[in-house]
Parts: sequence; C-alpha cells; structure tokens
Amino acid sequence: MLEVKSLSKSYGKKKVLENFNLSASKGEVIGLVGENGAGKSTLLKILATLLKEDSGQVLLNDRDYKKHYRSLRQYIAYVPQELALWEDLTVMENMKFFENLSKTRRSKEELKSILEAVQLKQDDKRVNQLSGGMKRKLNLAVSIINEPKLLLLDEPTAGIDLKSRIEIGGFLKKLAQEQEVLIIYTSHDMNEIEQICDRVVIIGQDDFYRNLLHQYI
Repeated sequence: MLEVKSLSKSYGKKKVLENFNLSASKGEVIGLVGENGAGKSTLLKILATLLKEDSGQVLLNDRDYKKHYRSLRQYIAYVPQELALWEDLTVMENMKFFENLSKTRRSKEELKSILEAVQLKQDDKRVNQLSGGMKRKLNLAVSIINEPKLLLLDEPTAGIDLKSRIEIGGFLKKLAQEQEVLIIYTSHDMNEIEQICDRVVIIGQDDFYRNLLHQYI
C-alpha cells in the first residue's frame, strides 16, 4: 500500500533523512522510534504531503506522490503533536467544523459515533474545559472524519494520563484491524509501542534505540 524509496531530506547542510526506505501494508500499525532530530516528524510531514523530499519516491496504492499528491490527500490524515482544535468551541462544534472541511459528509449521529469510538462522550463541553487526554482524543477524532486509509500520528499520547493512553491505543488497534487503516506514529514509550504496534521502524543511527528494541522482541 505504501512504498517509500530512498527518501532523503536536508535542512540546509543538516541531513535529516538519508536513503530511507519503508514498505507498509493496509491494516498495519507501525511505530517510529529514534532520538530527537532523527527525522521522525519530518518523515510524517512528507508522507502527509505537507513537506517535499529532496530526493526519493513515495507511492500510495501505486500512485506517485509527485504526480498525484492533491488527489492522494483525501486518503491521508495527519495529527501533529500540537493540538489543532478550537478551544472556545464545544466538542461537537469542533467536529462539525472539521466535517465541513472534509470531502466526506457526516451526520451528527455519525460524528457522535466517532466520538464514542474514542471514548469521548461529552460532546457539549467546550474544549478549554477538557482534560489533556480528552483533547488528544478529540484531536484524533477530527482526523478520521474523512475515513483516511493512511493515518499519521506524531506523539498522539504525549503528556496524558495512563487511562487515556490505553484507550487511544486500543482504538488505534481496532481501527487498523476493522477498517484496514495503515497507521504510522511516533512515540518515545517502548511499552506503548510493544502493546500497540505490529512493527517498529528505527530512524537515525543512534544504537540506543536498536539495543533497547531487543528487550521488546
């Protein structure tokens, strides 16, 4: 489904990605690990069509990003580490706002179903009144309104309570299994990676993560 071939990206003289390769199939949950600055977020932005590579090739369902990036965007959802929500609006108002931006039309009942799937039922509560875990759940919920086939998540459970982390992890596994969504996400929590992911991909040359990974396989 996804093919990344010899991908390279630099910022000035600093090489962030160099000849990076990845093959992934629908329904997989892949964890990206590596030290800060290794290129994890850069890779997600390239896969989300938000950043252009310097060289290499990316294909989604055999379609080249360079030729079809506009049409491919409808199949991709990207959730950055920074929350992208309207704090003064309610949960449901946020859902409706992002539904209006999506090409996929959703009824209020369908939006409620998405919220229930991520275990967020307080749809009349303002975002600025939500806990950190609830905000993360909403950030995830708005990203799947358009039924993406490729879901890219940058630290989706950073800074939240254990209960919310477990619930989000369970939702991601279910989403991949039942809807065959390919999920790629970054995390520094190896226990979480082990519990959720089908496969781990290490970015960068730091042997710390390579040695650490042996403890979990």
